[in-house]
Amino acid sequence: MWPFDDEASKPKKSCETQRQQLQDCLLMSPCVNRDGNTPKQCLKMKGHPSVPDECFSLCHSFFLCKRSMVDMRARFRGRSGVDYDAIHYGPKKDE
Repeated sequence: MWPFDDEASKPKKSCETQRQQLQDCLLMSPCVNRDGNTPKQCLKMKGHPSVPDECFSLCHSFFLCKRSMVDMRARFRGRSGVDYDAIHYGPKKDE
């Protein structure tokens, strides 16, 4: 069962959610709105003050999502950054 309300709001492709978040971030940034640059040009301007750091973080997470689709090591090792013990046994308690 999908956690979405209707069929139209389902992601149609892998990494669609990350792509949409990156697109929204870039389109709302001052680099696009005020300066009139394209989103691609804004991403190439690393460290430019008119591009929020959040957009670069979203770009990196989109890259990692796309890379995980072709990484055959993930089949054997599992997804990186996931604490499987916390999923199965709950968070660790400090005693």
